[in-house]
Parts: sequence; structure tokens; C-alpha cells
Amino acid sequence: MAIWSGLSDMVRGMGVTIQDLAHATGVSTASVSRVLNKSDKVSSKVRKRVLQAADKLSYVPNSAARALVSQSTMTIGAVVPTLENPGFAIGVEALQKRLAEEGYTLLVASSNYDLLQEKQQVETLVTRGVDGIMLVGSLHSKGLLDFLRKRRVPFVETWVLSKDSNTPAIGFDNRKASADLTDTLLDLGHIHFGVIGGVTKTNDRARERIKGIRQALKKRGLSLAKESLIERPFRIVDGQLAMRTLLAVRPRPTAVMCGNDILAFGALLECQRQEINVPDGMSVVGFDDRDFAAELIPSLTTIRVPADEIGHVAADYLLAAIAGRDDRPNPRINVELIVRKSTAPPPSPQ
Repeated sequence: MAIWSGLSDMVRGMGVTIQDLAHATGVSTASVSRVLNKSDKVSSKVRKRVLQAADKLSYVPNSAARALVSQSTMTIGAVVPTLENPGFAIGVEALQKRLAEEGYTLLVASSNYDLLQEKQQVETLVTRGVDGIMLVGSLHSKGLLDFLRKRRVPFVETWVLSKDSNTPAIGFDNRKASADLTDTLLDLGHIHFGVIGGVTKTNDRARERIKGIRQALKKRGLSLAKESLIERPFRIVDGQLAMRTLLAVRPRPTAVMCGNDILAFGALLECQRQEINVPDGMSVVGFDDRDFAAELIPSLTTIRVPADEIGHVAADYLLAAIAGRDDRPNPRINVELIVRKSTAPPPSPQ
């Protein structure tokens, strides 16, 4: 068509506007706007014509202008402690997938378990105009949640349950899940425990899991010795080094509980290095049930946390909150105890 002649050359390398599309198609700018905003008040013929023109001219919507009109940038922010942890990566992927279905873009930042850095990242995302924020955990720098509330930015905490009615959260009871896992080992007959936990100073999930262990032990008249608790970053090598330390404790633990599957992986490697049979000579458990947990030798007893469900439900919550709807999802995520071959009764005393 002659209509394309010259116009493509004119706009090549330049921003194409709806006025350009109106000129190219011979319809009003109002009709072009209706098509681009997916209004049904336009004929199929005009819709097809405008969309073809938009494709031909590589039209990209002016999101800044749209944001001024709609007071929405169609973006959501997520701040997670780290993307090295497969659980957070899976949760973020599910969050992004669900948001994309509704036309939203996800902006992701990693705080490296630094609460001040988390606050700075949230402030930056809000400055950029995000419509909502996903956080991990309930431990934050002072003033962070008030900052979001004052600016009326919807937010949701994840991997935890809400501590009060004013703080929305999607997750599970970390303390109870850890206590249930401890009870499984106690029922097998273990009384000497070692714990390789995450660093609790800036990680409330790690803190709650250790509290769950202590709580279960206390109910059976037992306690966790100071030297039998080691806090480490969530890395395989740290699980290995921590297990090496625990194997030197006397009396030596017959069961070692790890803050997540990554630490448990390292603990199993150290047992293998020292020729300690798992589970006959030592029981080892993890937390999360990552993909590799079932493939380890022996396969790992752990708590299954559906990270993808957390991300999906968090997206649904934010979408409902942004729209001002009351149909918000149930915040409680079900976790499951998975018993595999890394646990057995303690070895008989020599």
C-alpha cells in the first residue's frame, strides 16, 4: 500500500506515536487508542488494520505516558535474600509467570541477607513506580513497612505467616515444620542432636526453624548443647565444614538437622569423606526438598516446601490488592514431611 510509502522511512529510528498509527491507517487517534487498550468498542476490521500497522512500524507503547494516565506502571518489585537458593529462584519464576498473564512486568533485586540493602532496594523500586512489592520473611529494617504503608504500595511477605492482621504474608509455620521433623528423629530413638542452621541474625526463617527443634526436644526432656548448634551460610562447603565440627563433639550427635537441603548436601559429603555410613551411623535431614534431594545417595529426608506455589499465590495476592478486591487467596501454604533413606534409628552404643 502507498500508505506505508515514505512513512516507514520517516519513523525509522524514531519513536512511533498513536498519531503515526492513525495517519498510517486512516482512522482517528481515538480508535487507535481503543485498539491498543483492548477496548471492544471498535470493529474487527479497524482492529486488524491498527495492529498490522503497529507491527509494521514496530510501535512500542509509551509506558511513562500510560502510567501518568492510569497511575499504574504495570510493574511489580520483588526483593529476595539471594537467587543462589533454588527455592527463591523457583518462587520468583512462578511469581513472574503469573504476573505476566495479567500484563505485569517483574523487577527483581537481591539483598544478600542484608536488611539495610533490602530497604534501599525497596525504596528504589517504589521510586521507579512499582505497583506492589514482594518481600521474603518478616524481619526488615526499622521503618520499611511503614514506608510502604504511607505510600499505599501493596506488599506481601513470603515464606512466613503473618504476625498481625496489618501485615499480609504468604507462607507456612517454619517453627512447626521443624518441630515435626525433629519429632520424627526423636521417634526413631535419637537423643543426641546436632544442628547446622542458617545465620539467624538476619534470617527469621532460620531462627524459627531452630526454635522448632528446641521446642520439640524440650517436650521430650532434652536440650540442644551450645556446641552442637552451628550457624552457617547456605552453601555446600559450609555444610561440610559444619559437619566436620559436629563430628568432633562429645557425645557425638547421632542425628544432624540442617537448615536447608544445600547444607544437608554438604553434611552428607563430609560423612562420606570420613567413611561414616548414613543412615546406620548418622541420620541427616534437610529442609525445602529441592530437586536433588531425592537423587542423593542416600536420598534425603526433608520438609517439602512448594516454592512455586508461594510465588503464584503471592502474585494473586498482589494483583487482588492492587485492584482493591477482597477475593484474596488463603495465605497458608501446606508443607510436607518427606521421609527417605537418610534417617534410621541411632546406632547401638559400642
